[in-house]
Amino acid sequence: MSGQRINHAPSRIVARSFPWLTIMLASLVPGWFLIASAPVMPPLGFLLYLGWRQLRPGLLPIWAGLPLGLFDDLFSGQPFGCAVLLWSITAIVLEIVELRLPWRNFVTEWLMAMGLIVAYIVLCLALANIAGASSPLRVIVPQVVISVLSYPLVGRVVAMFDRIRLAPIVVLR
Repeated sequence: MSGQRINHAPSRIVARSFPWLTIMLASLVPGWFLIASAPVMPPLGFLLYLGWRQLRPGLLPIWAGLPLGLFDDLFSGQPFGCAVLLWSITAIVLEIVELRLPWRNFVTEWLMAMGLIVAYIVLCLALANIAGASSPLRVIVPQVVISVLSYPLVGRVVAMFDRIRLAPIVVLR
């Protein structure tokens, strides 16, 4: 049965907080499974942030990159402020693209995500090198490849999270 049934509605608290919580949890996950001398795990927090921004453009406000990037900076090991800056720039770029290209499909979204993911990882390396690291560009190649290839899967996970977020909850009176 499609449509909203009587006495069933999604929780406003869950609907508004679930994207924020999933992004923050994804920012924590890369440090749990693997400790390596070079970056291999994709930046899951950024990928989920990008996925939510592309799936539901108006769900997260444009300023959401600041607090979510700040949270990511605390756990990513990048120089402090790196994610704040790059996540905020990502939000602005996605807003501009949304205004210029209101129609979207899988190919345009994936190409946009590929460009933003590659730029994010390369700029993170550049900011880390400015802060005192001395890593060559070839170090991030595996992370870039894994991140770009895993983005469609991340998009599917975000779509699943969106269905959970909008699941009706029985309101008892």
